[in-house]
Amino acid sequence: MRGKRWWALLAALTLLLAACGGGSSEETSAPETTAAPSGTEEDTSTETTAAPAEGEDEGAEAEGGEGPHFIYITPNPIGENEFLQMGETGTQAAAERLGGTAETFESTDPSSSRANIEAAVEAAPDIIVLTTFQLTDMAVEFASANPDQKFILIDDCPPEGQPENLYCVGFREHEGAYLLGIMAGNLTETNKIGSVVALDIPFFHRWSDSFYLGAQSVNPDLEPDTQVFIGGDNPFADPARAKEQALSLAAQGLDQIFSVGAASDMGVFEAAQEQGFMTYGTDVNNCPVAPEYIVDNNLKLVDNAVQTAIDLVMSGEATPFTSVGLAEGGVGVMALDDERLADSQCLVAQHPDIVEQVREAAEGIISGEIEVPDPLAAAG
Repeated sequence: MRGKRWWALLAALTLLLAACGGGSSEETSAPETTAAPSGTEEDTSTETTAAPAEGEDEGAEAEGGEGPHFIYITPNPIGENEFLQMGETGTQAAAERLGGTAETFESTDPSSSRANIEAAVEAAPDIIVLTTFQLTDMAVEFASANPDQKFILIDDCPPEGQPENLYCVGFREHEGAYLLGIMAGNLTETNKIGSVVALDIPFFHRWSDSFYLGAQSVNPDLEPDTQVFIGGDNPFADPARAKEQALSLAAQGLDQIFSVGAASDMGVFEAAQEQGFMTYGTDVNNCPVAPEYIVDNNLKLVDNAVQTAIDLVMSGEATPFTSVGLAEGGVGVMALDDERLADSQCLVAQHPDIVEQVREAAEGIISGEIEVPDPLAAAG
């Protein structure tokens, strides 16, 4: 798949968009080789544990179980990081559904990541699940050195030299962005919409271009798309610069602004609160941050993606790269789920007619009736 090359080439640029949904996990402190509890409250029989100390029986927890054993490894402490929380939830859910067991090894830095992967390999589970580009190089290294051990890598893939026992999973973010555009096209009063985006490269146009395309599908009176790019030394963590750009767009009359800048999004949300425009978030539900101004979010449903990948590997049907979108439950928006929407604090919940329109469009995308072009694939 052509997009696979881009995921790897752009890995260093997408740290916060992929790995830091929720944003606060970097602030969690923990001893280098000890995993802190995740803080999740799912009713499961599995636990988040540290990697076993040298000399301990790493496979002890898996003994006695008839089902498969999975180990989930993070590059950072889970803390309040919803992206990493969902990866753990998905791994646990797959284990329970298959009558097996799951463990989580939380890392704090590259050194502890390596120690955790070494311990996981020693435990020899059915699958080791790794998340984000931060673990890509180690995934290739350890998968190559342990050809009988199966690995899954979520949200990245090596550009070349992918071992046969390493299975990658990517997201079709453009499908969810198109649905957000439908909301914006309906809600705009000025017919001026746009995006504040981390970088001007094909990967991020999956969000911004698709957002405008979705808006056009319901509002032919829109003025030309306006996109600005954060850039600078740290486009993913520069809320001040993102806020300035959002304020500039608002001054031009834009009343629907999609924020695609990871931690920089907070600046756009602040600008929305000050100037009264509507905005849209990425990866996780950001609506509680500014409940009167955030319409919805382009979600990466990592828990579903992990379960899909585990099922494919366990059934022997996995391919080197699996793309998940609306059809697989890998991406979405809050508006697609009644239960989640009710508690989301997202503005779209106040517009049931738009919610229904979004759901119809999602069905069209899944059936193939609506085609959302992928700017990343077009870039080849």
